[in-house]
Amino acid sequence: MEWWEAVVLGLVEGVTEYLPVSSTGHLILASWLLGLGTPESRDALATFEIAIQGGAILAVLGLYRARVVQMARGLAGRDAEGRRLALQIAVAFLPAALLGPLLDDPIEEHLFSAGPVLLALLLGGVWMIWLDRRRDPHAGGGLETLSTRTALAIGLFQCVAMWPGTSRSMMTIAGGVLLGLRATAAAEFSFLLGVPTLGAACAFKLAKNLLAAYQGEGQTLFEALGAGPVLLGFAVAAVSAALAVRWLVGFLSRHGLAPFGWYRVALALVLGALAATGTVTFAP
Repeated sequence: MEWWEAVVLGLVEGVTEYLPVSSTGHLILASWLLGLGTPESRDALATFEIAIQGGAILAVLGLYRARVVQMARGLAGRDAEGRRLALQIAVAFLPAALLGPLLDDPIEEHLFSAGPVLLALLLGGVWMIWLDRRRDPHAGGGLETLSTRTALAIGLFQCVAMWPGTSRSMMTIAGGVLLGLRATAAAEFSFLLGVPTLGAACAFKLAKNLLAAYQGEGQTLFEALGAGPVLLGFAVAAVSAALAVRWLVGFLSRHGLAPFGWYRVALALVLGALAATGTVTFAP
């Protein structure tokens, strides 16, 4: 992998990770358009696309360090509100923690291709437009109104995003709004929930890649793509994710979810039309 390709993928990851547009879907499409999906590097590239999410995790830990400290104090028995929020994050994370390892291989085998990704982008966009039209922009509560049952429901919404192109942020933010949170509160919970979810995904995929290489079933991520590009992609993802999160909170409070829905629909239709006419060819 060339350094500029790592920068492009890191930028795509950072900008799209917390926007409700699907970072995985954008990374898959960007990788194919860059011609990086060769059989020799496919497994390492899939791991790279997950591993650079660690940069997005760092961005949230930095931007929401006050909340993180509050939850740490709560776990230490010194902040009741922090303990409540930490418990709700754990409850929301549980469904993905249980289902993720079980569904990882089938998802990679059947859904990591252009057709399923474009379909998920299209359907998710339509759902967001519908949801934004029916919601009252002045309704909804903050995180202080979030119940454990609602947190679990948001966690179940998050599991739908295992389908590439769906978007973890879309499912958790839109799910939170559907369940009674303000869009900005749903976004904050989505960001915080992303820390254990993305962290577990990064650790799982990296361990899986290293174990396969140790057993002689391929190269490690660093051998196949180079340590420099991996670290560069990680750093670019961290910086761009921090900027995207800051922008998103203000945008949601003013415009809601519909603009992201229209973007998803347009992207799916344009890329689908280009692929159908042979103008763009996605790698297998």
